[in-house]
Amino acid sequence: MAKTKRIFAGALAAAVAALALVGCDSKDSASSGEQIENKTYTVGVCQLVQHDALDAATKGFQDKLTELLGEDKVKFDVQNAQGDSANCTTICNQFVSSNVDLIMANATPALQAAFTATETIPVLGTSVTHYGTALDIADWKGYSEKNVSGTSDLAPLDKQAEMLHELFPDAKKVGLLYCSAEANSKFQIDTITPTLTGFGYEVKEYTFSDSNDIAAVVTSACDECEVLYIPTDNTAASNTGIIDNIAAPKKIPVICGEEGICSGCGVATLSISYYDLGTATGEMAYEILAKGADISKMEIRYAPTTKKYDKARAEALGVKIPDDYKAIGEEDAPAQEAAATDENVAIDDIAG
Repeated sequence: MAKTKRIFAGALAAAVAALALVGCDSKDSASSGEQIENKTYTVGVCQLVQHDALDAATKGFQDKLTELLGEDKVKFDVQNAQGDSANCTTICNQFVSSNVDLIMANATPALQAAFTATETIPVLGTSVTHYGTALDIADWKGYSEKNVSGTSDLAPLDKQAEMLHELFPDAKKVGLLYCSAEANSKFQIDTITPTLTGFGYEVKEYTFSDSNDIAAVVTSACDECEVLYIPTDNTAASNTGIIDNIAAPKKIPVICGEEGICSGCGVATLSISYYDLGTATGEMAYEILAKGADISKMEIRYAPTTKKYDKARAEALGVKIPDDYKAIGEEDAPAQEAAATDENVAIDDIAG
């Protein structure tokens, strides 16, 4: 009988302990839920260099994420690497040490630095051309299967080649001008070259390693070619004044991969809005932070494209611009908006 009582007492004590543990877990769970609900997120932003396109992407990202989370729910630590990849590494390592909730990497070197710095903190890129190339993922599926996703500034390269041919059908030689240190620039050149040669152009690559040798390389390209093409290239974007000062007096037109470069030295571009690209990245950040979206399965997103041209430069070079192009800086009009390409371009279609 005494033994039975001891067993009963032991069972009762275990049951009381279990109830206490459940109560404790419930309290911790409620506390945890309250912390999530009231959390203020810290987002580190690493931007490679200051120029109009990247600035617009960062602003679009901040504006959209602030709108979606609330101004009191998100803090941004925005750092500019001043065009130096080593600075990107330092900045991203600091973000990891600070245990930020998410890193937004603006431009390819920033993305590569963030990807190297952490395997756990979500990393969203923007103003990145091709993620498979940037991350050295050979079997690219459109998503990374890692802690990285984002938005691409890649306009359809075959359409850019068609634009060049539409405006300069009688040209014989096209110079491809880009920075050899930027992997995504090389990807664009390799992708667009077959389309240009298919139109009958002789193409030649002219590469510079940094801003120090741009002037000499551009001079050679202008002396040897009738038209130049510049992809979305950060070094070129930061040195459009040098390019224009050489190309304009020599009457050499430049087709560009994005509007910022075109404004600085080009005649026409198949343009995207970098601000809109940034807002799309902000929406992805909201899905990850507030809704728990799996970044490893988030497909890269793209922006619509519009044919644009620099009016003053086109007039100075005597280039006749078709009616479906929009002058850079002009207000959007409904008819012009309708002319924009509104489909998202699959990278497999672009790369062939």
